[in-house]
Amino acid sequence: MIEITILSGKGGTGKTSIAAAFASLSGNAVFCDNDVDAPDLHLILKPVIKEEHTFSSGKKAVIVADKCSGCGICSTYCRFGAIHITPAGIPEINPIHCEGCGLCSHICPEEAIRMDEFFNNRWFISDTRFGHLIYARMGAGEENSGKLVTQLRLKAREIAEMIKAEYIVSDGPPGIGCPVIASLTGTDIVLLVTEPTLAGLHDAIRLSSLVRSLKLPLFVIINKFNLNPAVTIRIENHFKETDTYIAGKIAFDAGMVKAMVAGKSIIEYAPGSQAGMAISSVWKNLINFPHQKSEAVAKSV
Repeated sequence: MIEITILSGKGGTGKTSIAAAFASLSGNAVFCDNDVDAPDLHLILKPVIKEEHTFSSGKKAVIVADKCSGCGICSTYCRFGAIHITPAGIPEINPIHCEGCGLCSHICPEEAIRMDEFFNNRWFISDTRFGHLIYARMGAGEENSGKLVTQLRLKAREIAEMIKAEYIVSDGPPGIGCPVIASLTGTDIVLLVTEPTLAGLHDAIRLSSLVRSLKLPLFVIINKFNLNPAVTIRIENHFKETDTYIAGKIAFDAGMVKAMVAGKSIIEYAPGSQAGMAISSVWKNLINFPHQKSEAVAKSV
């Protein structure tokens, strides 16, 4: 079993469209949307939810009203402005502003503040027309996205082992933060999707540095490469200099947008299109790349 994690240094490069296309090509596979802050793979795969679970985003302060004397010490020392005193003289906590640091519970002379687990995140096990999809929805501004990504990946691997899947295809989050690191740890192949813009190049360099520091096999796709040939050449030159394999280039294709509007992958919508054929070629490159150049593929031999 090979886990392929699709990442991008920035949002909007097309990684979800490529992940959906891979879902059309991968056969016996499990799919995982690791972009827990803004998941969108389910919009194309149209899952039927089989299981729903809660996930703690950490702890929040809660006032124990019958113990509170209304002294206001908690409000005075809360550096996040999460506690204010009501006209009745009773402190009230705004759960959105509360960072769960616990200071108020320690300094309250009446022990009238407790720290409760806050469950404002949901994660799902679902079925799609291509196979199982595991994804999540985090509440606005909630924390522990990295831990939630780890939970999703563990469940995806458990299901993949149970059904003897050949692949896990993970649609990762943008950037280089905690959820990205949680997506990378222990994966077999990293596919970096970039675009021919200076922002795309800059963020791809940052992400590739992170991937190399973790000693993971890295492949690159240049999406919409024909929109800016000059920057495409700069991207190619950079990754050639760092001995990074470019798995393929995808030309801009309006069919990709039409496929998304139709709720389909480009492989379903227009398999013979430029983009459809290019992505099919990338998929073959990933799974057939010479194993001496990829530790990940060597594991499947």
